[in-house]
Amino acid sequence: MLQTEARRAQAVETPVNRALPLSLPPAEVNAEWRQRPGTPIGRVAHPALSDNPSLIWSADIGAGDGRRVRITADPVVAGGRVFTLDAQSQVAAVSTSGQVLWTRNLTPALETTDNASGGGLAHGEGKLFAVTNFGVLSALDPNSGAVIWQQDLGAPTTTAPSVHDGLVYVVAGDEVAWAIETDTGRLRWQLSGTPDIHNVLGGPAPAITDKYVIFAFGAGEVQGAFRKGGLRLWEAQIAGERRGVASGRVRDITGDPVVVGDRVFVGSHAGRMVALSLGSGKRLWTANEGPLNPVWPAGDSLFLVSDRNELVRLSAEDGSRIWGQPLPLFTERKPKKQAGIVGHYGPVLAGGQLVVASADGKLRLFDPVSGRQIRNIDLPGGASSNPVVAGGTLYVVSKKGQLLAFR
Repeated sequence: MLQTEARRAQAVETPVNRALPLSLPPAEVNAEWRQRPGTPIGRVAHPALSDNPSLIWSADIGAGDGRRVRITADPVVAGGRVFTLDAQSQVAAVSTSGQVLWTRNLTPALETTDNASGGGLAHGEGKLFAVTNFGVLSALDPNSGAVIWQQDLGAPTTTAPSVHDGLVYVVAGDEVAWAIETDTGRLRWQLSGTPDIHNVLGGPAPAITDKYVIFAFGAGEVQGAFRKGGLRLWEAQIAGERRGVASGRVRDITGDPVVVGDRVFVGSHAGRMVALSLGSGKRLWTANEGPLNPVWPAGDSLFLVSDRNELVRLSAEDGSRIWGQPLPLFTERKPKKQAGIVGHYGPVLAGGQLVVASADGKLRLFDPVSGRQIRNIDLPGGASSNPVVAGGTLYVVSKKGQLLAFR
């Protein structure tokens, strides 16, 4: 059944690929990667990276993916350290040479490590913020891992937080948005979204500007609010479904809100992506592509891994499809064993190429102009996080619970 549905989804008629010109910003060496890329503050449009990176070291950071637990947190880089969160709520700090400096397990005293998995990280205001599926937001000392404060969010939480100017923002249980003071851990304000039980493990981080914050919720709902006071400005619904696929009915937002200028780009697991006005929430266009991770904006284009397991380039102006490159779909080649789908993470534009980290043990590099695959690089253990780039090095967490560094 899964085999039939997946093939049906990929068989939908799509436009012919086009290799349109693309003006990329110059590559720059960024020292840090503090949070998910939906927030424009501190986001690097084009980090520097070798055109043929190779694995230079790996470090064990804790528990990897298992039958009951999963890694969902992307690494963050700040202060010469790489921070990770494993599948069993353990935070680790690793030097840029691969030495584990400290670990801190955030499992509550009366719980066991395999009772919950997933979460996210962000760094800012001199603190490391970690969210776990036990429903707790923790502020840690980045130098030692000591807990500075904790806030009970009241619901299982697997989304990443976002930080800016004295406040850390997070969505708990896919339905309640929190704004929490970074110094004290006290609640500043809350907003509620529409609840939904059909959710994807992991989730979108809020996107922040100096004036606004954008939240995504589990029922395909997006809300914009004033960042400091929490007054709701607008709300929008990403409706629709991917026909012919059972999972296409899951409307959870999987493509984080990404702010570029006065637009917000956001998408759902159900095969829909929209561009919204930042100030009003007005829908500007809709594309029949469901981003599974944050889209990557570059020049006049958007790049994404879609719900149909394609790497796709869209026009940022009107959402039209420029090209699509199929990615491996099934974990097994024999038709009778095709039950699992390969996970793909990214893309990230780095060193003039689009980088996709895949669960099948490959790091794939593509030409952003044409979509042509340039090379495959072995990724031991397969990817379980989006890749991040800092200091000319690409970091990704593997399914085996290792932090891998490519340079």
